[in-house]
Amino acid sequence: MAEPNYDRKAELKTFDETKLGVKGLVDAGVTQIPRIFHVPSPDYLKSDHSKLTLPTINLEGINQDPIRRKQVIAEVKDAMGSWGFFQIVNHGIPFSILEDMKKGVFGFFEEDNEVKKKWYTRDMNEKQRVVYNSNFDLFSSPVANWRDTIFCDMAHITPQPDELPPSCRDIWPEYSSQVMKVGGCLFELLSEALGLKPDHLSNMGCLEGVALIAHYYPACPQPELAIGIPDHADNSFITILLQDDVGGLKVFYENQWTDVPPIKGALVINAGDLLQLISNDEFISSQHKVLANSVGPRVSVASFFSTGRTTTASKVFEPIKELLSENNPAKYRATTTKEYNSYYMRKGLDGSSALSHFKI
Repeated sequence: MAEPNYDRKAELKTFDETKLGVKGLVDAGVTQIPRIFHVPSPDYLKSDHSKLTLPTINLEGINQDPIRRKQVIAEVKDAMGSWGFFQIVNHGIPFSILEDMKKGVFGFFEEDNEVKKKWYTRDMNEKQRVVYNSNFDLFSSPVANWRDTIFCDMAHITPQPDELPPSCRDIWPEYSSQVMKVGGCLFELLSEALGLKPDHLSNMGCLEGVALIAHYYPACPQPELAIGIPDHADNSFITILLQDDVGGLKVFYENQWTDVPPIKGALVINAGDLLQLISNDEFISSQHKVLANSVGPRVSVASFFSTGRTTTASKVFEPIKELLSENNPAKYRATTTKEYNSYYMRKGLDGSSALSHFKI
């Protein structure tokens, strides 16, 4: 039942103007979370005790052993066509760099408030290389999410040191260059899994843009009332996720929510909406979410491969012609990543699929 004197817009504005995010509430010692974070229904937090296991794919030897490579391509095809998710091990990024990246993110959110405030903005224009805020869709989503975020566009031009927060200056460029290599490898495997030449997806421009989006989920005093990130699919071709060992990520598969358990040194890979669109549903962009937790903070770093903020944002993407036939016509209209991302950001994380807007 609605509270007669509850002014949601005013509460959102007050929260945003602190520029301290969710962590600011925790630091202030809140024991009851503000109403803006209350989920509208228990369905938001629905969590099945699934015994299904997300595939883990070992990339070792794929560039030396043709037989091994064929096996991995088959595993990638199966995982992306059913789960839309898998984890990878032996991906080539040193464990020390993964750990330093998580430390850098943690260090930023643990910074003095006045340092962090300098980066706080809701301006997502191309000139704004680093964006720190809490909930990109704070004023449009049905519920505020229990997380803070720092975003950095690493496409084309590596940011200058003074464009990055002190805790991230050294590790972010190093990590992103490593992730770009892994992305290149994955797009080759995905191309071959679609029956195309290894360089097909990269030649289309799928590898041209990458944005690092790091989330910080503080311990929540009432996790039964809040959500870290609600059901959503990603606005990317693929996402490469580095998560810590706290857990809480779940993917929707076979009508149930399945845990994506942290594996030491592994990376989580998932298809985004743009890959589902150009593959004409050969690969699936699955819904996933992150639960709030009482033990936090949880730190994760998502590398989104998309061209939404690059000079190629106006490039047209549509279902790959080589995959189409009379029995398998195009299911989506052509679009640009700029148009797609604009719709995605405007819609916010409301639980519905942005892809449906582009269906023929």
